[in-house]
Amino acid sequence: MNLTEDLELKVSPGSEQLSTLVEKAREGDRDAFEKLITLHQDEIFRLVFFRTRSRIDSEDLTQDIFLSAFKYLPQLKDSDRFRPWLYRIALNRVNDFHRKNRFLAYLGITESREEADVADTEPHHDPGALDTMIRKEFWVHVKRLSKRFSSMEKEVFFLRFVDDLNLREIAQTLHKSESAVKTHLYRAIRKFKEDTTLSDFLKGEWQDEKDKTS
Repeated sequence: MNLTEDLELKVSPGSEQLSTLVEKAREGDRDAFEKLITLHQDEIFRLVFFRTRSRIDSEDLTQDIFLSAFKYLPQLKDSDRFRPWLYRIALNRVNDFHRKNRFLAYLGITESREEADVADTEPHHDPGALDTMIRKEFWVHVKRLSKRFSSMEKEVFFLRFVDDLNLREIAQTLHKSESAVKTHLYRAIRKFKEDTTLSDFLKGEWQDEKDKTS
C-alpha cells in the first residue's frame, strides 16, 4: 500500500451482507458467526501477530478474541460497526497480554514455550504480506521508528497501513473523532517520510515484489 495515497474513506465491499450476518449471529445463529470468523480471522491474526511477533500467542489470542466477540455480540447495537468493534476487542486483548507479560517479567517469571517465538517464525496463517513483516531487519526499523511516534500516532498508523482500516473505522475502534485520527495519522506519516532508512527499505521490498510479478 502506498503510504502517500490520499486518505479518503473507503466503503467496505459486501457491507450489507456483513450486517446481515452480524444480525443473525447476534440472534444466536452459530453458522452466521462461523462465517464472520472466516471473514475476519486472518486480519485479526495479522493484527495480533504484528503486535506480539509470536505465532503461538497470536493463535491463542485470536481464539480468545472471537470467544469474547461471541459472548458480547448481543451488546453490539449497530451491526454496521462490527469490524471496528471487533478490532477494539482485539486491541484490548493484546494490551492485556502485554500488561500481563510486563507484570510477570517484573516478578521474574517467564512462561515456557514449546517452540521459539522469534520474529522470523513462520505463522500458521499467512494473512497478507507477513513474509515481509516478520523479517528481522524490518522489525529493527519499525522498533526504531516507533520510538518517534506518540502512542496514539503509532496505533493510528498501524491500524491504517498494517490493518487496513479506513479513517471512520479507526475512529470507531479507538473512540476518537475522525478529525483527531486524521491529525495523528498525518503526524505519523510525516515522521515516516522523514525516516529515510525505513522508507528506503520498504521501497526496496515493494520493488522486489514488483519484479517478481512482472
